[in-house]
Amino acid sequence: MFNNEFISQYIVPLSPVPTTLCQSGNLKKKIKCMIFDVYGTLFISGSGDISIAKGKASEAYIETYKLKQLLIEFKIRKTPKAVLNDLFSAIEKNHVKLKKQGVDFPEVEIDRIWMSILKNNNPVTVRKFAAMFEMIVNPVYPMPNLKEMLSACKKAQVLLGIISNAQFYTPCLFDWLLDSNMEKLGFHPDLTFFSYKSGHAKPSPFMFQSALEKLKRLNVPANSAVYIGNDMLNDIYPAKKAGFNTALFAGDTRSLRLRKDVAECKTLSPDIVITDLIQLLEYI
Repeated sequence: MFNNEFISQYIVPLSPVPTTLCQSGNLKKKIKCMIFDVYGTLFISGSGDISIAKGKASEAYIETYKLKQLLIEFKIRKTPKAVLNDLFSAIEKNHVKLKKQGVDFPEVEIDRIWMSILKNNNPVTVRKFAAMFEMIVNPVYPMPNLKEMLSACKKAQVLLGIISNAQFYTPCLFDWLLDSNMEKLGFHPDLTFFSYKSGHAKPSPFMFQSALEKLKRLNVPANSAVYIGNDMLNDIYPAKKAGFNTALFAGDTRSLRLRKDVAECKTLSPDIVITDLIQLLEYI
């Protein structure tokens, strides 16, 4: 969508903030497939999640110079805070509408949301704005050892997949930050599930059930696959219910979500806890 030179001005190097958890647990058998969350697991996330996932995710960034300049560039005569209020209000209205239609955890297509907010139906302009906006309010950067872990898994012929709350720009992160597209990095196209495509966000079981069906066609049982995520409710809970092995990624305080006050997570435990992606290689 955009070349790396263009997007490089929005890339801010980040380092994970260590958590108090340690690597623990074990898996009963070698893993044939690894399926990952994206934000807070494969990539460090400034907000700890995809920014539109929570209305408060972007508050720390709303007065930044870059965001103000972005609004000026696109001739948007509103304050950053007003634009954010419009964004989250539009998302909430869309969620309410979809829930009435029976979608348990609905997901929006953010470019359509921005079209309504900006009163602009040009998809190129709107997608450019949306991607730049996201990179400003939610800077992301590869987790340590991400590329090395993916390379080792690809060499060992481990199937790689993704189940993530995401938007159209999420797949672009791999090109922008790792200089390679997802398929070249080893991700199987049939095992890549993004919420904006299905209309269902985690912790809905929808994407996990879809992944199970694809794995069955690939002759890979669920107990030979592990799902890796940083959120006990959005990641570990639905993955475990679907029958996957589960790995809690506890490598960054910003994104670690233990959810101890949530009923579904009070007695829930992942099969393993990892604090560095490279630790996954012990299980292949």
